[in-house]
Amino acid sequence: MMAYSVRILISLVNPPTMTTATAIPMVDLREQYQMLKTDIDAAVADVLDKTQFIMGPNVEHFETEVAAYLGVSDAIGCANGTDALHLALLGLGIGPGDEVITTPFTFIATAEAIAYVGATPVFVDIDPVTYNLDVGLVEHAITEKTRAVIPVHLFGLPCDMHSLQMLAKKHNFVVVEDCAQSFGAKVDGRKTGTIGNIGSHSFFPSKNLGCFGDGGMLTTNDPELAQRLRVLRSHGSTKQYHHTVIGYNSRLDEMQAAILRQKLPHVDRFNKARLRVAATYCENLQDLDIQLPVLNSPSANSDATPVFHQFTLLTDKRDELKQALTDAQIASAVYYPIPLHQQTAITELMPISKPCPQAEAIAQRCLSLPIYPEIPDESIDRVCTAVRSALQ
Repeated sequence: MMAYSVRILISLVNPPTMTTATAIPMVDLREQYQMLKTDIDAAVADVLDKTQFIMGPNVEHFETEVAAYLGVSDAIGCANGTDALHLALLGLGIGPGDEVITTPFTFIATAEAIAYVGATPVFVDIDPVTYNLDVGLVEHAITEKTRAVIPVHLFGLPCDMHSLQMLAKKHNFVVVEDCAQSFGAKVDGRKTGTIGNIGSHSFFPSKNLGCFGDGGMLTTNDPELAQRLRVLRSHGSTKQYHHTVIGYNSRLDEMQAAILRQKLPHVDRFNKARLRVAATYCENLQDLDIQLPVLNSPSANSDATPVFHQFTLLTDKRDELKQALTDAQIASAVYYPIPLHQQTAITELMPISKPCPQAEAIAQRCLSLPIYPEIPDESIDRVCTAVRSALQ
């Protein structure tokens, strides 16, 4: 009662006015929860009633359901997306003395995973249109120490997997897909996370398929690799109290699996809604002096279906636009202000830090606008109006 009374008192002291616009967040998780509240609450209550909280039936069922949805033989739950990348490299035998090529324009977890196994990150610059790893430059970075490449399907737009897989076959390296932002995206009809040797996924709350905490998953069509990953995620154990290797405590939580099972059947609808928002932004902002994200293929060699985890544009007036949106009570975000090859924690791991001019330039010009499946049309209109007002 006291908390309720305090809220009433605050509303009386600071009554809302019709002239104050409601703030527009980057993402509103409440809308999706309210939509699925009955099913999610029932699933959580069932877990609480059965009290099987670690590696219970929901984890097993969710792994089977994700494998069927993506079209792979095996899906292995783990604690989070960073662990997924880490375990993927361990499962593939990547370690000290090995080099792993990846993009400098992504979240630090990608490079952290390389560091965790003692390998050396090698950064290749990005494509100026897709912001993804420029596969055309990868071959120049390959050495006798190259063991793996980690393409990141950044912002939900798939990387050029067709060209990358050809390189992998030619130079005999493995491919670990970082699908933290691309659950449900497709390349030539195949979903991301099913094309390389392993796919790593994140179910962080704001992701396209998000739980109510941390969660991750690995996907592969290699049953032997899948078994190694299952052992690694659970203390190196093949059965209780029998440990064949030093493993990790990285299990997907039963409660989170129960929640994700309620969301998975809706993920295609959520992704289509994101694509609609992105298309509306592009239609309304196309005449401005900005670079808008692409809505389809990452290259001439393949056909892609993006899922728009983020909607990121480029402008020379990034800071002015961000401030104008803030003044209009509209959220925006910079993903990512410092490329990984310039991060202090990472530069110490590399023998030499080579410049990545595209990544460095884009980091100074990128700005992400609010996007989530349930964003109201009037909010999209307000964002577009504010952007136009700031840049015209």
